[in-house]
Amino acid sequence: MLVDVMRKLVDKLDVSVPEHEVGAPFFSNSSYKAFPISKENFRKIEMVESDRKLAFVDGGNQEILGAPNFSVQFNRVYFCTFAAQQRILNNNLPNRIEFLSLTCSTFRNEEIIYDTWLFPLDDKCLELLPEESDLSFNSFDRTVTVGTQRADIERVASIARRFAEWKYAFHVIEKELNEGDVLVVDGTLQTAFTNEFKYARKVYDAGKSRGVIITGLSKTSHLFTTTGLSLLGAVRKVADDSNIGGTWYVPIAEVKTSDHNAFIFVVKLNPLADHVFRFEVYREQFEQLGFDGINEILSQLVKNSEDISFPGYPYGLVDADRFARVSETEAASYQAVLLSEISKKGKWPKFSRHIRSLDAHDILNMLMG
Repeated sequence: MLVDVMRKLVDKLDVSVPEHEVGAPFFSNSSYKAFPISKENFRKIEMVESDRKLAFVDGGNQEILGAPNFSVQFNRVYFCTFAAQQRILNNNLPNRIEFLSLTCSTFRNEEIIYDTWLFPLDDKCLELLPEESDLSFNSFDRTVTVGTQRADIERVASIARRFAEWKYAFHVIEKELNEGDVLVVDGTLQTAFTNEFKYARKVYDAGKSRGVIITGLSKTSHLFTTTGLSLLGAVRKVADDSNIGGTWYVPIAEVKTSDHNAFIFVVKLNPLADHVFRFEVYREQFEQLGFDGINEILSQLVKNSEDISFPGYPYGLVDADRFARVSETEAASYQAVLLSEISKKGKWPKFSRHIRSLDAHDILNMLMG
């Protein structure tokens, strides 16, 4: 019976994902100038010698204690620097910063507001963190809600880590990079949250001032074409159908908006790669670099994307993800210390009644094995 149902599902899936028409990149915002996904627009990455350094920035966070009205998070931001495959030791910044954050709900001006406070594990890192005043959000702020529901406090709490990535990237540019070097952030250059552009703009201004190129590479993409296909899948289809091998890049769109000022590409960084990625360059710098400059940057990323564990993905981002990630084990250890301090102060009854607003699902999971 199950096999029959699955067979029907696969048949429906097959007819629902046609591939005879690739279409063009689709953006609902008219500010995006899209380019055709055509064989002629693919450009081979020519390997060139370059002394550009590549700096990679990523962050991670985990909730260690939460309830509908508060969320305690452990946050970490990390950076590393490479020249092609060679790691370069940093001179002026710690490789990573770690901090706890507390987000609480309060009733203010007839609204539920989420406020966040930051607690660095090393006081010397306080200046590297975002301003707490920028981490106050109305619970119905459209940049943090999902659908028509009030924003989940855990989602709002994670914004501290996102802003910290931008703030740390600014300091990396100022203290570790020189003219011609490249900053690679994990993700796109598009800002999404209220107050986020304040931090992105400082990164862009520092990049322009010091001649450091601002880029972003995304592990995933949810973009589509005008025929409903996934954009990355459509690009792969054109490349496969046209026998375009090796390493390449193809321009996708140019965008000029207040929250997204970038030139978007799809890139393949290793001939053996199973994945292609969305790659962005700060638009004003692309106008100066041109395609020759982009090729030089991508040739350095190709050299950095030869690790056998994930061919075609920059090792610098693998490294950044590894050392920025907060594991479940780490979160549990921090939670144990936090619960101990709560217990010592005799405050467990006060907080537990709120925590138990959420933990019924966990109890069911344990009962069901």
